[in-house]
Amino acid sequence: MAVKTYKPTSPGRRGYVSASFAELTTDKPVKRLLKTRKSKAGRNNQGKITVRHRGGGSKRRLRTIDWKRDKHGVPANVATVEYDPNRSAYIVLLNYADGEKRYVIAPQGVRVGDVLLSGPNSPLTMGNSLPLSKIPDGTQVHCVEMQPGRGAQLARAAGASLQVMAKDKGLVTLRMPSGEMRLVNEKCIATIGEVGNSDHGNLSLGKAGRKRRMGIRPTVRGSAMNPNDHPHGGGEGKAPTGGPPKTPWGKPAMGYKTRIGARRSDKMIVRRRSRKRR
Repeated sequence: MAVKTYKPTSPGRRGYVSASFAELTTDKPVKRLLKTRKSKAGRNNQGKITVRHRGGGSKRRLRTIDWKRDKHGVPANVATVEYDPNRSAYIVLLNYADGEKRYVIAPQGVRVGDVLLSGPNSPLTMGNSLPLSKIPDGTQVHCVEMQPGRGAQLARAAGASLQVMAKDKGLVTLRMPSGEMRLVNEKCIATIGEVGNSDHGNLSLGKAGRKRRMGIRPTVRGSAMNPNDHPHGGGEGKAPTGGPPKTPWGKPAMGYKTRIGARRSDKMIVRRRSRKRR
């Protein structure tokens, strides 16, 4: 993927860096693989805001993505490379030999006309899906399952990939992008290669209006509020926070563990993610 810059003809254009979309081959998705997406504006089933600063934005339709890649042994031809407004990665349309069509995450280097396979006997080429037990150590993979048959949950964003480190007693050690080491069942399915659109992190929206069209509303600093609205508010001129940073409800905002209880997947973590050195 390449990025595109613009001449500073306006303040919004000055810092705008967009994708070139040169890899895309069509702008018309397959209708029967689309679903309606209702905007909740950050509210739960009780109508209460649980995620702040959400609302508005352009309408989107969900693309049905094949996370399981369970059509084993059936060759699929890459028909199109398409944009998906719901994720940072691009998607590709696979036309299977039996006539079925499915969307999958676009791997880096896969082009229109390539043939992809899934199953334990698939060759170790970019975009093919195999069980982790069949993938050699040191291979970069993406769209990895955490439980066999559940569908891909790891490394699905643009440019993401995991590395297969070792295999032992039916478990495979994976190195996450954060440096964390995690064990996964060797029967879990993974796709060879890394996710495409790796330059997604180099984009710059340039102005607030583009953020609004993405459904993100403005975020106001707590120090700019009144004391009755935020613990950081009030005071003459600039004032310190008066202790550790807090949320609008007085809870710690930094260094505060928000994970509730011990997860079943925690026991599969061999090494926690590496902390950034100051």
